[in-house]
Amino acid sequence: MKARPVLSDFPQYGYCLASEGNIVGVMLTFFFRQPALEGQPIRCNLSSWTVDEPFRAYAGKLIMTAMRCREVTFLSITPAPVTLKVTEGLRFQRFVGGQQAFFPALSIASSPMKVVMARSASPELNFLSPGEREVLLDHAHLGCDALICVQGDTAYPFVFKSRRVLRGIFPCSQVIYCRSAEELSKCAGALGRYLLRQGRVLCLLDANAPVPGLVGRYFAGIGPKYYKGPSPALPGDLAYTEFVMFGP
Repeated sequence: MKARPVLSDFPQYGYCLASEGNIVGVMLTFFFRQPALEGQPIRCNLSSWTVDEPFRAYAGKLIMTAMRCREVTFLSITPAPVTLKVTEGLRFQRFVGGQQAFFPALSIASSPMKVVMARSASPELNFLSPGEREVLLDHAHLGCDALICVQGDTAYPFVFKSRRVLRGIFPCSQVIYCRSAEELSKCAGALGRYLLRQGRVLCLLDANAPVPGLVGRYFAGIGPKYYKGPSPALPGDLAYTEFVMFGP
């Protein structure tokens, strides 16, 4: 977190509760702009909210202090079950209700496509908007798979994060950024063959229903995610969040 750029007057790390010189509670915050979105709205991923038991009565003050900026859209993307009632009581709206697990290499490609890794000198970046180029290069620097799927003169940007599921045994890729589930479905076959060479056959996508064209299974109620603020959050966009910085 120390290496992240500070956004305006917002805190670099977050907020804490202190008692007699000791930290007894903390809420980490990731303030950022999403350059791929029109207007680059400010978002804040609220992360790692914890308060020592004797001071739990002050936990609400901690989160309300963090959420005092009305122009910011706040995200809660890994809410613990014990905090769900608080999250919904604060009028957060659910924007993800489940996850699609899919095997992209099994998807049938409608027409020839190629997949390239995004690098600063990649000519394929010229097919994307400046904001999308920034998202890809930023996440490549952060250790993600920043990929461009190219079909003729059209390019589709994607970011994946390597992770493990099934008690840390099975490697897979979490979708961190895509424009839409429809574009992901369209490019799934080509992306799957690329990821297969990296030893990953399974992918996970935040979704609210089964995604047509993705071969796999939808799990309702897994990994719910919430937002509150003026800029609605969409499934498939976890850019610059704790998923990237800390891992899923």
